[in-house]
Amino acid sequence: MIIDAYNNIWEAGQNSDYLTAETYSVEMMLRDMDDAGVDMAVGCSLGQMIDNDYTASVGRKYPDRIIAFGQVNARDADAAEQIRRDHDKHGFNGLKLHPVLHGYHIVDHGLLDPIYEACAERGIMILFNALDDAFIHPLGIEEIAKHYPTVPTLIAHMGTVWNVGEAILVAKRTPNIYLETSSTQLIEVRMAYRDLGPEKIIMGTDWPGSDFEMERLKIAKSVQDPAHRAMIEGGNLAKLLGL
Repeated sequence: MIIDAYNNIWEAGQNSDYLTAETYSVEMMLRDMDDAGVDMAVGCSLGQMIDNDYTASVGRKYPDRIIAFGQVNARDADAAEQIRRDHDKHGFNGLKLHPVLHGYHIVDHGLLDPIYEACAERGIMILFNALDDAFIHPLGIEEIAKHYPTVPTLIAHMGTVWNVGEAILVAKRTPNIYLETSSTQLIEVRMAYRDLGPEKIIMGTDWPGSDFEMERLKIAKSVQDPAHRAMIEGGNLAKLLGL
């Protein structure tokens, strides 16, 4: 199966000119998935408009296509309890965190340890939106994640551009850290594959920011071995989520 690890779906709910005033629905995403031969895909809320109820509703509507991930703002005093409540209510087995939009530094044990504890308790993996930024560098992710070895931690975008080297380093030496491919350059996926092999790389598209077919082509050009491509395009994520 082809399983994509990171995408955004939402209904218009704000007046911002940047994304939130228009809808990018799950039905729109499913059409693009079908065109690219993608069987299943993770769906998340936007960082600037968390709506776990909507995300959960599309997971229930399309259980064979959509893997719904929850999201919290780690600065909320009850963030860990939100995770537990959403897990009880919706059964989320993945959690998105966005330190840049929510205004906290990744090396903040006071904020993030309770979140990791809740995820370890409930068997939830964590996905960090981690484009190149001082708030969310890979070495900082490692500082938090290494204390919770049972919580798979996915570095979305591999810290592109300048933090890709760090991302590869921490994925190589920290067993529970994995790299997601969306927004990365072709050469960066090739670098990760050269240094890590296929086991630590997971395909993601970040729809609607990018396109499933384009992401699959990037993986195909980076990884010649069909068995290795199958791991990156779905096998690794399926194993982590117990699909």
